Amino acid sequence: MTNSLFKKQLLFTCFIGASAVALGALGAHFLRMKLDAGLISERQYNGYESAVRYQMFHAILMLVLSLYNKDKNIKLLNLSIALLLLGILFFSGSIYLLVLAVPSGSVFGKIIGPITPIGGLLLIIAWIILGLSFLKSK
Repeated sequence: MTNSLFKKQLLFTCFIGASAVALGALGAHFLRMKLDAGLISERQYNGYESAVRYQMFHAILMLVLSLYNKDKNIKLLNLSIALLLLGILFFSGSIYLLVLAVPSGSVFGKIIGPITPIGGLLLIIAWIILGLSFLKSK
């Protein structure tokens, strides 16, 4: 893998990991207060926590794959890392928007809502491609 691609992957991975920690802290404090005040539902709060968890799990996977692939440049692993990044942005990002920024039942919410399962599908495809890359490896 080129040094430039490796550095970009690590940079994105570190950003995804750091933002998962920051967003987790936001949820634990700010959103917890909103939940206690009845401004968000238990369902929204739990969804937000799931988004943070998925983001962190996949950030760790991206880090491991980037480090493993540093000197190998396996194209399927690069594709898997890219799909993980997109999946996190679509899945977790849409949930963050829905909980933090979009009024419940708004038109914008109806547009953002369907992005969440697309992100989940991208994460699933990334895992499948990862598995295929291991099947093809020697």
